[in-house]
Amino acid sequence: MTLDFLVSSFVTLLVVVDPVSLAPIFNTLTRGLSAVEEKRIALRACFLAGAILCAVALGGDWLLAQLGITLPAFRVAGGLLLFAVAFDMVLGWRGERESREAEDAVQKDRAQHIAAFPLAIPLMAGPGAITATLLIAGRADGRLTYLLMLLAVIAAVVGVCLAAFLSAGPISRRLGTTANLVLSRLLGIILAALAVQYVIDGLRAALWA
Repeated sequence: MTLDFLVSSFVTLLVVVDPVSLAPIFNTLTRGLSAVEEKRIALRACFLAGAILCAVALGGDWLLAQLGITLPAFRVAGGLLLFAVAFDMVLGWRGERESREAEDAVQKDRAQHIAAFPLAIPLMAGPGAITATLLIAGRADGRLTYLLMLLAVIAAVVGVCLAAFLSAGPISRRLGTTANLVLSRLLGIILAALAVQYVIDGLRAALWA
């Protein structure tokens, strides 16, 4: 059970954040900057995104309680939202939208703000990642061991993002456009299946509570 939670949490969050697809966006955002500036931006973006997701993991249950939202209801709503993200990934809409948002951010903000927007928010710690983190935290059900594993998963996913950012150029060149598209669609299908499972779990908990 512990291993299942760890693996499913890592896969879900990794697919939602999708570090591989963010690598070329990071490459575009930091084009023309020095290697030192790129590293600083990557570290800051990953720190901010990790802090946001950790805060959501630790305070998500309390927030839902304050809003009067039951966990089964949030599982159904969150599953539907994640399915929408997966739908965008399979059809290729998500990548196009994120690229447009990134280009707009470059025009509106200076290099020192790129780490916070759009890298940390909304590309890394966006609605999909926050929803996924809340859903996983709900599965932890307040158990300390599971919450610690979730925090470790968040750190691992952020670490993967950092590695992808620091090697953005080589990754983008080696994968190429076709490989990026295929990988994004495969990840989208996996995320769709996970999202449907969240909906099923939420409905089961609500109907047989």
